[in-house]
Amino acid sequence: MGKLFATTIANAKPADRDYKLTDGSGLYLLVKPNGRKLWRLNYSHLGKQRTLSFGAWPDVGLADARAQRDDARRMIAAGLDPSHEKKLATAREMISEENSFKIVAEEWLAKNEREDMADVTLAKIRWLLDKAYPKLGNRPIAKITAQEVLAVLRAVEATGRYESARRMRSVLSRVFRYAIATTRAETDPARDLRGALTVPKVKHLAAITTEKGAGELMRAIEGYTGHAITLHALRLSAHLFVRPGELRQAEWSEFDFDRSVWSIPAEKMKMRRPHRVPLSTQAVALFEELHELTGNWRYCFASFRTPRRPMSENTVNAALRVLGFKQGEMTAHGFRAMAATLLNESGLFNPDAIERQLAHMENNGVRRAYTRGEYWEERVRMMQHWSDHLDHLRDGARILKPNFGGRNGI
Repeated sequence: MGKLFATTIANAKPADRDYKLTDGSGLYLLVKPNGRKLWRLNYSHLGKQRTLSFGAWPDVGLADARAQRDDARRMIAAGLDPSHEKKLATAREMISEENSFKIVAEEWLAKNEREDMADVTLAKIRWLLDKAYPKLGNRPIAKITAQEVLAVLRAVEATGRYESARRMRSVLSRVFRYAIATTRAETDPARDLRGALTVPKVKHLAAITTEKGAGELMRAIEGYTGHAITLHALRLSAHLFVRPGELRQAEWSEFDFDRSVWSIPAEKMKMRRPHRVPLSTQAVALFEELHELTGNWRYCFASFRTPRRPMSENTVNAALRVLGFKQGEMTAHGFRAMAATLLNESGLFNPDAIERQLAHMENNGVRRAYTRGEYWEERVRMMQHWSDHLDHLRDGARILKPNFGGRNGI
């Protein structure tokens, strides 16, 4: 019998037993006594006769059955067994359905947690993922399209949070790359969406960067009459210019006052590398005073509510507001910019030594390879010079006594 026609298939009546309507190249329609009409393909693989099912007519039409036959014959020509490949495809489909975006993302988060990613970074990532889960969480990660990811990012952009959308794209991309590495996805649909997002305007953190302004700030700090622990946090923010989170989480066990050095472990650092801070004589004296207040506790800057936790991340900023410095004038992070600007302008120190003391990561890989030195001796001299210079700037005029407006508890 030659090739089948649609009318032949439609008019085929059931008989007492199974019979076949052949279409050529091994494809045939098996007509069952109950009237069902099933597509089959007979083929040979490694000397064994096999049969492959393509589904039932009319769900699978004649053209579709022929297309599946042709695909199967190409596999056979390539030395593959179509039945085995079909089973593999079904298994992959089941795995894909079971590996939702949320399951893979949570697994990736757990991996980062085991690798000691900073708690604050994990919290930020969780916050971003929680915003993506409503639309992507239950979707098989291998089936998520770039259009779906873009819709999630656009929803964040619609709230005006352009920087959050940018960071979310990066986080989603890292989850997809993890899925690829663990053989549960083949592409990263978030990879090329960077150009589709609104570029946020760069917001520089407010900082005082003139010697006159630095002197006024140091005099204002000396006039602070709030909590003594906060006063020491303000003073040491200026003298040490570490990141605010690094300062408030400082532990007494990290200090070697005999050698005048503070060793911050890698897990507390933004760049995940251990960092050493030379302590000037002024800084050591301030810590000695602070030790009288919190020396029996774990944290140098213990919380007012419970000594088992460090002070709030907003404490120093709140104190600056009490001192009369507006958010657009000075922030806790601004002490770093103040030191970096004035030390660089002095011309007394190698810019690489200043960057190393700031614990910045050199973006240029080649340059980073050549600037691995600690510049330790120069940094020791620099930190003492900086404390001496702050004292000089502070003593340039009378101490300012601000009006605290009843907020002395900070």
